[in-house]
Amino acid sequence: MIIYGMSKVIPVQMPYPSLTRLLQPFGTLSPMGALWGSMGATPVYETFTGFAELAGGLLLIVPRTTIFGSLISLAAMIQVFMTNMSYDVPAKRFAFHTMLLPCFLLAPEIPRLVRSVLSSQDQLFRGVRANRIAFAAQIMLGLWLIGVSCNYAWGAWNTRGGGRPLPPLYGIWEVKQMSIDEQPRPPLLTDSTRWRRAIFDFPDRMAFQRLDNTFASYGASVNLPERTLALTKSDDKNWRANFTFQRPAGDQLILDGRMDNHQVHMELQSTDRNSFLLVSRGFHWVQEFKLLPQP
Repeated sequence: MIIYGMSKVIPVQMPYPSLTRLLQPFGTLSPMGALWGSMGATPVYETFTGFAELAGGLLLIVPRTTIFGSLISLAAMIQVFMTNMSYDVPAKRFAFHTMLLPCFLLAPEIPRLVRSVLSSQDQLFRGVRANRIAFAAQIMLGLWLIGVSCNYAWGAWNTRGGGRPLPPLYGIWEVKQMSIDEQPRPPLLTDSTRWRRAIFDFPDRMAFQRLDNTFASYGASVNLPERTLALTKSDDKNWRANFTFQRPAGDQLILDGRMDNHQVHMELQSTDRNSFLLVSRGFHWVQEFKLLPQP
C-alpha cells in the first residue's frame, strides 16, 4: 500500500502522457493504455488516490489504527481490483490477494464493528410508532428514487446509449475516391474540402472527418426505400445537402449529390470496428509476457 501509494502521490506510476501518446488516436490504445493516459493526464486525481493507499498502509503499521487502516486499504484495493478487471490491467490476481489481506485483518473485528454501527443509530422521535412510520417513509422514498433513476437511465440507454437504434448506414467509412464538380480530389493534406471519412453513429446525425483529422458534424436523415441522405446544419437553418447512395456490397458505399452548390461524388469503404485495439483487446485473467498491453 505504501509503495503503490507513494508512486501515485508522486505521480510516476501513471506519468503524464508523452508527446507520442498525445498524437496517438484514441481507438488504437489498449484499455490499459486508455486508463494510464487518463490517470496520467489528471495528476491531481492520481495523487488523491495515492494518498488513500498511502494512508491505509501507514495506519496498518500502528496496532491501534489497524482497523481504520484495514478499512481504508480495503476500499482502495476494491477500486484497484475493479479497475484492473475492467481495463484488462495485469496483476489482477495480485490486486485480488492484496484486497483479501485487509479482510483477513478485519475478520476478528466484524462482530464489534456490526454492534458499533447498530448501536450508534439515533431515533428521530421518542415514540416507537412515529419512528416506524419514519422508517417506512425512508424506505418508500428510497424505492421511489431508485425507480425514477432507473427509468431515466434506461430511457437514456435506449435513446443515446448502447441500446440506441443504429442508423442504416452505421459505421466508419473511408473515403477512397472523391470528386467535386467531376474533378478528382486526391487526399492531399492541403485540401480542406476533401473528406477523409464519413461516420454514421446516431440515427439523426453524422460527421465527416477532414484530412487534418478535424470533424464537421451534420444533422442526417436517411430514407432507405428511396436511398437518399439529407444533411442539415444546426447553426444554419437554410443549409441543405442531398445525396443518393448505393451499396454495391456490404462494405461499400457510393454517395452522389450536391453540397455547398457543388456536385459531389464519393466512393467509400467501411472500416471494421473491431480493428481498433480499444475494442478488440478483450479480457485476460492470466496474461503472458507477450500479451501484456502497452500502457
